Amino acid sequence: MSVDLPEPLDLIAVGAHPDDVEIACGGTLARLVQQGYRVGIVDLTDGEPTPGSPNPEVRLEEARRAAEILGVQVRETLKLTNRRLFDDYEGRVELAKVFRRYRPQVVMGIAGKTPLASPDHLQAANLTDAAVFYSRLSKWDDQFDHLPVHSISRQVWYPLALRATNFSEGESRFVADISETLSLKLESIRAYQTQFPPEKESVFTMVEGMALHVGACAGFRAGELFLTPRVIGASDLMQTVLG
Repeated sequence: MSVDLPEPLDLIAVGAHPDDVEIACGGTLARLVQQGYRVGIVDLTDGEPTPGSPNPEVRLEEARRAAEILGVQVRETLKLTNRRLFDDYEGRVELAKVFRRYRPQVVMGIAGKTPLASPDHLQAANLTDAAVFYSRLSKWDDQFDHLPVHSISRQVWYPLALRATNFSEGESRFVADISETLSLKLESIRAYQTQFPPEKESVFTMVEGMALHVGACAGFRAGELFLTPRVIGASDLMQTVLG
């Protein structure tokens, strides 16, 4: 059975709610778009209800606007349930279908739990890991609407934290330069007016401060931190260490 497929994406970033991806790695996504890559965002839930949003349509319009600011080519919101998000079979399949449809080379997901914040984040991390695996499983076509098998080349995790600087030991880590796109990152977060009203202006101070700190550690004006399950190698040591 043949299935019509859209143009593939180079990278998909997965969040539990609209604004997760913007807060953690919006600058990197904007920079990738500037560099000519095709980028997508998948929100597992619509993030509603929340205290400041009148209805899901408003939050979805904010997400659309944020994606437009970053320049990403695709944004999809799955119909999983905010506040009741769990790493279950149905959610794994729905996300794996997106991976099979858009065939990314790289998938970004949340780097584990976020103490004092939504438990959905840890569930999203586990769902993403499982869906990367499900995407490449053959002899299971009926579970994935007969979408073709797709093997994702690399997986990257983004820490979703504004106050923490310590992350899990054992993973390789690197910093992406967002010196040219920090302003776009902040603008995309500001698109969520229902989530970040004037009384939460301190959030932007924290986001910018973290970006400046992480960037300075790597020799950039601003940066975003990522973790990988594999050691990152260098074919040109001089370019890597001087770079």
